[in-house]
Amino acid sequence: MALLTVFTPAYNRARTLPRTYESLCKQECKDFVWLIVDDGSTDNTADLVKSWQKKESGFEIQYIYKENGGMHTAHNTAYENIHTELNVCIDSDDKMAPEAIGKIKRTWEQVRHKGYAGIIALDADFNGNIIGKGFPDNMVETTLGGYYAAGGAGDKKLIYRTDVINSVPPYPVFPGEKYVGLVYKYTLVDQKYKLFVLNDIICEVEYQPDGSTGTMWNQYLKNPNGFAFLRKVAMQYPSSKKRLVKDCIHYCSSSQIAKNKYYIQESPRKFLTVLCTPVGWLMTEVVKKKANINH
Repeated sequence: MALLTVFTPAYNRARTLPRTYESLCKQECKDFVWLIVDDGSTDNTADLVKSWQKKESGFEIQYIYKENGGMHTAHNTAYENIHTELNVCIDSDDKMAPEAIGKIKRTWEQVRHKGYAGIIALDADFNGNIIGKGFPDNMVETTLGGYYAAGGAGDKKLIYRTDVINSVPPYPVFPGEKYVGLVYKYTLVDQKYKLFVLNDIICEVEYQPDGSTGTMWNQYLKNPNGFAFLRKVAMQYPSSKKRLVKDCIHYCSSSQIAKNKYYIQESPRKFLTVLCTPVGWLMTEVVKKKANINH
C-alpha cells in the first residue's frame, strides 16, 4: 500500500485540474495515490480523469463522484475512502511542489514513531513566494492553532495521519448550506496532538476569483449555520482573549442571519454573547454591505 493519499476536491475545475495532475506526474517519488472527489461537477472533469486513469502515470488514480455539497462534504467523502497512513489535500487549482512527495516521505520516516498527528509545511504562490509567513528557525513542532496564535500567517499545508483525522467527528452538514470551515477538524486534533514542522514548500497555490476565499462575504450570508457552528467551536478553544471576542461577535452575527432565536442559550460563552449581541448586529450590516445585498 502507498504511504500517502493526495486528495483533490473538484467542482467544475476541468480547466485547472490538468496542472495538478502534471505536478503529480513530475514527482520523482510515486509512493502515493491520487483521489479526486468530484463534488457534482457539470463540466468534463469525469472524462478528463478517466483519460488519465488509462495512462501509465506511475501512481494509482481514484475517482469518486458525489452530489454537490461543498468543500467540507468532499473532505468527508475523502476521509471515508482513504486507507493510506497519511493524507494531504491539494486543491484542484494548485500544484504539488517539485520533490514534495519525497520530502514528505523522508520526513515522516524520521518522526513516524514520535506521536505526531502529521506534518505542517509551507504553501507558496506560483512564483515561489511563501504564503503569509514561514516558520521560525527554532520551531520543531506546533499545533495549527498555536502557530497562528504565535503570530503565524497564511495557509499552510497539512499532512495528517489518516487514523488521527478520522478520530474526530466529520464535518456537519446543514440543510441548504454548503460551507463549514475545514479548520473545525484541525482544531479538534490540536487538542490532542502536535504537528512536526517541515520548513519547506510542499504546495504551490493560486487563489481563484470564484473560490471560497474570494467569495467569503457571500458565504457568510449563504451559510450562516455553518459559520455559527464554527465560531461556537472556536469559542470553546480560544487562542487569545482578542480572538475569543472576535469569534463571539461573528457567532452573534451568523446566528442572527440564520434567525436562530436560541443562540445565546446555545453559546458556550453566554455572558460574552449577550455583551457582543449589539456589535453582532453591526457586523451583520457590514456583511450585507460587503456582499452587495440590498436590504
